Amino acid sequence: MITRRSFIKRTLTAGAGLIAAPTVVPASVFGPHAPSKRINIGAIGTGRISRDHDMPGIWKYDHARIIAVSDLDANRLADAKKLVEDYYSLKTGNPYSGVSTYEHYEELLANKDIDAVLISTPDHWHAKNAIDAVRAGKDVYLQKPTSLTIEEGRKMSNAVNASGRILQIGSQQRSMEQFRVACELVRNGRIGQLKKIEIRLPGDPPGGTTEPMPVPKNLNYDKWLGQTPYLYYTEERVHPQKGYGRPGWLRCEQFGAGMITGWGTHHFDIAHWAMDKEYSGPVEIYGKAEFATGGLWDVHGLYETEMLYDNGVIVTGTTDSPEKPNGILFTGTDGWIFVSRGSYAASINEPISTTSKSLQASDPKILSTLTDNDSVRLYVSTDHHGNWLESVRTRKMNITPAEVAHRSCTSCLLQHIAMKLNRKLYWDPILERFKNDDEANAMIARPHRPPYNF
Repeated sequence: MITRRSFIKRTLTAGAGLIAAPTVVPASVFGPHAPSKRINIGAIGTGRISRDHDMPGIWKYDHARIIAVSDLDANRLADAKKLVEDYYSLKTGNPYSGVSTYEHYEELLANKDIDAVLISTPDHWHAKNAIDAVRAGKDVYLQKPTSLTIEEGRKMSNAVNASGRILQIGSQQRSMEQFRVACELVRNGRIGQLKKIEIRLPGDPPGGTTEPMPVPKNLNYDKWLGQTPYLYYTEERVHPQKGYGRPGWLRCEQFGAGMITGWGTHHFDIAHWAMDKEYSGPVEIYGKAEFATGGLWDVHGLYETEMLYDNGVIVTGTTDSPEKPNGILFTGTDGWIFVSRGSYAASINEPISTTSKSLQASDPKILSTLTDNDSVRLYVSTDHHGNWLESVRTRKMNITPAEVAHRSCTSCLLQHIAMKLNRKLYWDPILERFKNDDEANAMIARPHRPPYNF
């Protein structure tokens, strides 16, 4: 079993910088763009989540400045430059035109004035973007999920660990008070011995137009596909050419696993936090799901999964419903706690419940304020992007570092593999391999299409 303490000890023994400050401090820390003065940011990927969530999460801070943007869609790149410059012009009361644009993110990473990057690209680019960024000496805020496959997530975490750079995943529920409080209550025994965690996620409908279309002149489509196989262009495979509605790639298995990673990395991360299993994973996994048989979109629909952890806790996953709304239900020997986002939305397009309370319990007394007799207190962050910037400035561990993020994503990808195989699987969270199962182990990785392999 890998615990947080054992992982930190192993990391420090190896001399790595994931947890502690690096022994070699980059020159930029002492220059005019030092984190103690101003952190210069480059945004890689400027679609919906970047515009609605990530860039606004950064530009509100005076000690950070977005000075560059990168996107493979020239129209979106121009939109992003205007969006950022208009914001700073309004904020400062003076015309502002200081944002550089890059089609290729590698050129942005070569800019020595940039201290850190926001990565808000599609899922299949996350791990490579992050690896290239830390190797270029940049700190990283990475949108979830960490990776397309388990193997990529391991490579990403290892690269961050070796580089001494700061990486934080966009699992912003950790910076929402009700989720931290729920985890503290569970870990302090307020519901007795934890027995079961039920996680409910939204579903994705089938559909999508399969008709081939000409590649837009403003889109570098071959690079957008990246490591994944080349397939003809159709708009609903990529993103809207007009506006910033929910992109079709979210519903294509070529680029991600669907809601089990898209929303699941948020909720299963909280489950790990409540169980103190942030550096481990399940030992048994079962899953089944409905998959579309026609149309372009082929990620899972209705699904059911069950995972067993070595502490005896069973973690289930299922599609949400009016009777069982999106959220996390912790059940113990002495009661239950339910936590959700309530009316909070991470972006204007994110589905939310406007009626459910964000923190509920079988007995209101369970939710009473923690006291000095409660021994477990968890990392407190009140703003996720702000926590990352503080970590960049101080070089201290942030609330969702690379290894924690990889383990949360792995639990979701394990469920996806179980859905595809429709049978029970046995996992070794230390070796990160399935036990005596060549078929399942073959699904830990995918081939990479050159020249985007890594």
